[in-house]
Amino acid sequence: MPFNLLQDGFVRVAAAVPVVAPGAVAANAASVLELARRAHADGCDLAVFPELALTGYTCADLFHQDTLLDAAEAALAGLLEQTRELSPVLVVGLPLRAGPCLFNAAAVLGAGRLLGVAVKSFPPNYGEFYEARWFTPGHQAPAEITLAGITVPCGPDLLFAAAGRPEFAFGVEICEDLWAPEPPGGALALAGAVLLCNPSASDELVGKAAYRRQLVAQQAGRCLAGYVYVSAGPGESTTDVVYGGHALVAENGVLLAEGERFVRGPVLTVADVDAAFLLRERRVNRTFAAAAARHGEGRLGGGVRCIPFTQQPAVARSELRRTVNPYPFVPVDTAERDARCAEIFAIQSSGLATRLARTGLKSVTLGVSGGLDSTLALLVCQEAFARLGLDPAGIHAVTMPGFGTSVRTLRNVRALCRRLNLALRSIDIRPACRRHLRDIGHDGVTGDIAYENTQARERTQVLMDLANLNRGLVVGTGDLSELALGWCTYNGDHLSMYAVNTGVPKTLVRFLVAWVAKNRATPAAARVLDDILDTPVSPELLPLDAAGAIHQKTESIIGPYELHDFFLYEFIRRGTPPPKILRLAALAFAGRYEEAEIRRWLKLFITRFFAQQFKRSCLPDGPKVGTVALSPRGDWRMPSDATPELWLAEL
Repeated sequence: MPFNLLQDGFVRVAAAVPVVAPGAVAANAASVLELARRAHADGCDLAVFPELALTGYTCADLFHQDTLLDAAEAALAGLLEQTRELSPVLVVGLPLRAGPCLFNAAAVLGAGRLLGVAVKSFPPNYGEFYEARWFTPGHQAPAEITLAGITVPCGPDLLFAAAGRPEFAFGVEICEDLWAPEPPGGALALAGAVLLCNPSASDELVGKAAYRRQLVAQQAGRCLAGYVYVSAGPGESTTDVVYGGHALVAENGVLLAEGERFVRGPVLTVADVDAAFLLRERRVNRTFAAAAARHGEGRLGGGVRCIPFTQQPAVARSELRRTVNPYPFVPVDTAERDARCAEIFAIQSSGLATRLARTGLKSVTLGVSGGLDSTLALLVCQEAFARLGLDPAGIHAVTMPGFGTSVRTLRNVRALCRRLNLALRSIDIRPACRRHLRDIGHDGVTGDIAYENTQARERTQVLMDLANLNRGLVVGTGDLSELALGWCTYNGDHLSMYAVNTGVPKTLVRFLVAWVAKNRATPAAARVLDDILDTPVSPELLPLDAAGAIHQKTESIIGPYELHDFFLYEFIRRGTPPPKILRLAALAFAGRYEEAEIRRWLKLFITRFFAQQFKRSCLPDGPKVGTVALSPRGDWRMPSDATPELWLAEL
């Protein structure tokens, strides 16, 4: 499904590493121009080049030679002439003369116009760096400078803003500025810069690339911004150090793209920054808003000067240049995923342990069905008891076969409790449900909502009464995805005294159970957990089919959980409008779901999410484990009577 990057609020950026040699100004400018043209062909809005790219960063005392400085200025004039028809705004590093001072600067070019010149605030003068020998700190720069015959604003305080595109506003901080205790990019972001650019010349040392990644990601996260970082390449002088041409693009703490280092030729690293999301994030984050108000009293201020510009229209762009993870709650990297699972499991079990410690109770009661959610809850209970040193005999696991309970799930729950050395009590709820259905005038055969919910409510009643009998808590098993869809019975499995899975989406439940099977369980218990993972998701409230297999499969009724979890993340965490969610999902699940199917399930998600808010308005306590949670006491407050028409109309 084609994207409209303008409509969807994306800004396409490029970190450009040209072929540069110290002093080879004409050749350096030619390589800059080549990459500028490639960025134009790629439909980029912005291209950032390394620090002092026109001269080379390692010119040392040659920076005192007018010959070099004249050549750099002439090269800039040539670039202005040669880039009139190009769409990207270019940020190009060069030395800047201003009276008796020389500044490490970056010229900002747009459609053949010189828009302004940013200067480096903190020239480093330690270790292998001795820039103070040549360059003056940026705060001493004049407010205006004449360069290539053009007088433009100058300084470390410039904010460049595209006309008609509030999402395309950027500022520049240069190399060492990012290493400073208070990087100037923070003030620029508070004044409205959605993107921060860093033309850099950072040498390669063991472990330094990882540190740069951290710095860039942290600055992007702290400023709720996109960040384009590009360092000088391997053509710089290697007298004492080596440069690798490190190119990074980050967004709100997440690395979007990284170029290969040590490449001998020109390299262009392109990514689409979701600037619409960043603007929305700034509106939601009241800390950012308060800091912005303090900095500029709610206006562009705080000493920052805004420079408006008109951009050349970019070439047609239909493909998104960023990875869209179909499982946003689940890290792609295996090691990171294992670490995430360990942390979530610790949060869940610690939450329950604290509740037990505070209440002085030493008993929990929970229903176990042989499904994923109740299995995870049981494992969490066992871990919580271990953390407190409590007797596991206080874990009262109860299985309650109903009209749709299968042989497989019943076998698995019995085997699991046996392998975990936990007692299991079995209470057949069918006689009680039949009596209740008869009492309310139901025929006891029709598989309607009353037939299903009678079983769910009977189970909850049994658990609550057993918990009273055992002087303990009922531990809830429902997950975050079920809460979003309202796939729970009000006054049934909807209720508990502490819900350990309430912050865990279904896709992550699966990985957590798999993680326990791999890292915490005995081989015998792991085999049972593996079979539970292979069992279709079902509430098992309707009778089995003729072969005794599960007939009622949740995902056949409400749609695939992997889609709903994707919708949930985009809708709640990122505030993404439905048409954009649809396009992102079509990209993330390409080859697995047709657009029409995704649209159908997205409509159902929106409809159910609005209609089922009343169930979320009275949730039991439970731990938040990630950035998405639906507790009415914290993360999500919504009127139960809200209507979804506006959102559905967009589809």
